[in-house]
Amino acid sequence: MPQTPHYLIDMAKLRANMEKVAWLREASGAKALLALKCFATWSTFDLMRDYMDGTTSSSLYELHLGHEKFGKETHAYSVAWADHEIDEAVSYADKIIFNSLSQLDRYADKAKDIAIGLRLNPRFSTSGFDLADPARPFSRLGEWDMARLETALDRISGVMIHYNCENGDFDLFDRQLTRIEDEFGPLLHRLDWVSLGGGIHFTGEGYPLQRLADRLKAFQDRFGVQAYLEPGEASITQTTTLEVSVLDIINNGKDVAIVDSSTEAHMLDLLIYREDAKLPQSGDHAYQIAGKTCLAGDIFGEARFDRPLQIGDRISIQDAAGYTMVKKNWFNGVAMPAIALKEEDGTIRTVRSFSYDDYKGSLS
Repeated sequence: MPQTPHYLIDMAKLRANMEKVAWLREASGAKALLALKCFATWSTFDLMRDYMDGTTSSSLYELHLGHEKFGKETHAYSVAWADHEIDEAVSYADKIIFNSLSQLDRYADKAKDIAIGLRLNPRFSTSGFDLADPARPFSRLGEWDMARLETALDRISGVMIHYNCENGDFDLFDRQLTRIEDEFGPLLHRLDWVSLGGGIHFTGEGYPLQRLADRLKAFQDRFGVQAYLEPGEASITQTTTLEVSVLDIINNGKDVAIVDSSTEAHMLDLLIYREDAKLPQSGDHAYQIAGKTCLAGDIFGEARFDRPLQIGDRISIQDAAGYTMVKKNWFNGVAMPAIALKEEDGTIRTVRSFSYDDYKGSLS
């Protein structure tokens, strides 16, 4: 087992998710693109490539990585492209999706040899967090005015609509897609493809995959479009742990175990969304699990164990793939977790480790 801290990706669990993705593609006719903003650990792409249609990106570097390491179909999106990026972006992409009419106006000629799309904001979403709500008041994410959208139709072949966020409720998805059909149907009929974005938790336990497949097929048949899904979390949910070790145990009114990792540096979304990590919860021995940085709120959450913790004990933090490795950073100079794969035969190998030179090289 590698030295902690490290992310440990279970390839058998990843394949199980991928098999659900592949089944949905076959049953619905929709295509599936890996959302690199959530997960871009390219050492797993040799497995994932066989089950997905390609990648979608949010920046030039993600786009480059998807083109180089995943291949297949490559969608390019950015909230705003820069003049010095656009030529390179177009060279990697099969489709480019502009966020606004002004970006479309500025760069449509540059992208004339590939498929062009526009982001459509339906003005509603399933997000429970204002920070992540693409339909929040005054959102900059996409166009919604039908009159304005009409002016783009002779220059685009599709739209991207991202409005789901960890949505495991099929009935809610169905109602909201019906609303999109009702409000934007005249436009959808004139397109070749529609991306419905990510955030549909269809690989979760008990999700009604057949109903989703039937609904996607009906949507495509009604409007004569190719539908795309952009699974990020759905691709990698429950596949990965963050393995940490206990460095110290103190009592400041409660028992606190300090581990060799950090929310700020290694699971940043816990801080951003003020959530707890998925920690062990069985047993009579309660501890707060805390990180080793000087940030007072560097706390993973509350945990329970079958026996008292000892210095040196290892703890597995569950469901640690999404928005972690893509956001890890060098705060406090804390050692960045290695990335390891648990192969399907049970062997574990480290595919990337980080050293002082990596830390130094990130600065100047």
